[in-house]
Amino acid sequence: MAVGMSRPRETHTAAVRAAAAEPAARDESLIGPGDIDPDDLPDGLVVADETGRVICFNSAAARITATPRAAALGRPLEHALPLEDLKGRRWWTLTDPYGGLATRVGQPERNLLLPGGREVLVSARYVRESPTGPVRRLVISLRGTEARRRTELSHAELIATVAHELRSPLTSVKGFTATLLAKWERFTDDQKRLMLETVDADANRVTRLIAELLDISRIDSGRLELRRQPVDISAAVERHVQAHIASGQAPDRFLVRTRQPLPALWADPDKVDQVLGNLLENAVRHGEGTVTIEVAPASAPAKSDETGTAVTVSDEGPGIPEESMGRVFTRFWRGSKRGGTGLGLYIVKGIVEAHGGTITVDRGPGGGAEFRFILPVSAPAYLT
Repeated sequence: MAVGMSRPRETHTAAVRAAAAEPAARDESLIGPGDIDPDDLPDGLVVADETGRVICFNSAAARITATPRAAALGRPLEHALPLEDLKGRRWWTLTDPYGGLATRVGQPERNLLLPGGREVLVSARYVRESPTGPVRRLVISLRGTEARRRTELSHAELIATVAHELRSPLTSVKGFTATLLAKWERFTDDQKRLMLETVDADANRVTRLIAELLDISRIDSGRLELRRQPVDISAAVERHVQAHIASGQAPDRFLVRTRQPLPALWADPDKVDQVLGNLLENAVRHGEGTVTIEVAPASAPAKSDETGTAVTVSDEGPGIPEESMGRVFTRFWRGSKRGGTGLGLYIVKGIVEAHGGTITVDRGPGGGAEFRFILPVSAPAYLT
């Protein structure tokens, strides 16, 4: 079959129109006016006619399979798209879409292999004139596995990190409780108190890690719930500063600047506390010199004509290397070797964005790291 220069687009459009015209799949509200150009689809699309020859092979399919469109159009499907399952069996011979059971409607998505071992995600639909009639079109969707592999790798790293972080405190809790149970009478009251305080601290560490994992799960699935109410962010900043001073930090370590008047802020106070606590703890633990917290009105991230509240936390430490700026809010990023799971800033970004805000990192005036987040007012509709 000769393929002219203008034939691919015409053939693609006709194939998509034919596939979309199937009664079970047609939905005018989704298709919209005019034809669909297969090259506009994000996934690979391959369509074979009733004889098993390829009549549509869009640009995404060409990219995913590394097969030029001209080399695929007009060829038998098993040659244009030579797929094998993970056991090395020829896929089209195994499934026999044209000669198999007349009641089959397609193939669910599964991992298959192209020549050279390249893995792709493939699903297929059998288009028939009638429910048990012969296959008139075979519509195949192709997707690369890179995104799924990245997700799987990220999940594996998360599991490894959690296992590592849990092992140490749980070993400590188990060791001290077992020792106390076995030899309670041999220890003085001060020794018992020290052991129980250590167990309590390690239990708190496990609790924090579990809370982080729950937050990550909710952020990744889009299920992070916000209970919005009026928040006095200046008072929240002052409360966190006083907590650090009470734990032993020098009062002159902190400088708080608030520019009034601040707009009324509606947000989840617990989540705002979580953001402030993480940023201040990072500045104290990893930074040096004075930790400066500035609270000021700002333009809302989405609409410049609306107001919001900006909070900037900066220190005078060594700062974050320029090449690491783009990775600060990713999972497992650690700015130093001073402990931590590397999940805190990822969660902070998720919380801020769930509020409709933005967060950035830069180099501060004193040379250290500077984190700045902006939260929109987000007042309820009945108050606007």
